[in-house]
Amino acid sequence: MLCCGLLAAPAATWAETPMSYQRTFGPAVDPVTRLAWGLGTVSLVVIVVIGVLLLGSLLRRRDAADGDSGQLAVRHDGGGMAWIYVGSGISLVVLTGCMVWTLIVTAAVARPPSPPLLTVQVTASQWWWGLRYQGAQPDRTFTTANEIHIPVGQPIRFELASADVVHSFWIPQLAGKMDVIPGQTNVLWLQANKPGTYRGQCAAYCGVQHAHMAIFLVAESAQDFAAWQNHQLAETPMPVSDSDRRGEEVFQGHCAVCHTIRGTGSAGHVGPDLTHLMTRGTIAAGLLPNTPGTLAAWIANPGSLKPGTHMPAQVLSGSELKAVTSYLTTLN
Repeated sequence: MLCCGLLAAPAATWAETPMSYQRTFGPAVDPVTRLAWGLGTVSLVVIVVIGVLLLGSLLRRRDAADGDSGQLAVRHDGGGMAWIYVGSGISLVVLTGCMVWTLIVTAAVARPPSPPLLTVQVTASQWWWGLRYQGAQPDRTFTTANEIHIPVGQPIRFELASADVVHSFWIPQLAGKMDVIPGQTNVLWLQANKPGTYRGQCAAYCGVQHAHMAIFLVAESAQDFAAWQNHQLAETPMPVSDSDRRGEEVFQGHCAVCHTIRGTGSAGHVGPDLTHLMTRGTIAAGLLPNTPGTLAAWIANPGSLKPGTHMPAQVLSGSELKAVTSYLTTLN
């Protein structure tokens, strides 16, 4: 039972730590993971061997018959040089092998095995992620925020840019870190071989809410991705109820200067695109679940939930807050 518990512990740990890089699911990072485990194993073996040799040398009785037992220098006629030759040779072989393995891995993850299926332009801002899916035609291009969708088994190209300070794009179970630098576009590719939701994070300190700048990647079947993509390309339906129409008016008066909702007069680019807001699992870059209650709290006073956020608090009456929240929940 104890052995079973010890074997189950790593699996439970991996399941509860979505930012762990010890278990990965894509060709852009799998070779690096194997290399890390391999180099770690080599390091442990070296430590054990050196420890055993050191312990053996401390416990070994020196032959004091020739009267120079206190001499510390290695003697040519005592076999000491042979140990040095053997140890240096083994070290050279091991280090050369590790170097060659590292170069092979570096080459393997530098480029995708096949041309990327699509390109996603990622713009990092304090403290959220803007996403622009490049279509083959202009009418197949759309924007969203904080939640990436990709098809399983296909390499995807990411073009990374910053709107303000240095950030770092990192989804540890699918790809290594890539810095996002103002005035520069860096390129990264990744591929998910297993369906699921993978958590990412800004990995370079970028201000007071750096820890609350998460990103989520949803890997799904080709059919589900195509359905999601087509849904994102569609415009949102017009509000039907009087309450929702009132909510749209409130949104236009208070929020349209910063946010876009395609098909309406809202065309701001300061904050995230909200066209299909309710298809996302979270708001505020992963800080809160996307529910009507948290949405209303975020609109009313975002600074109390995410201090330092650039979104200002909205001065709304209770009825206005209820109406605009109701309207936003129709953006499916």
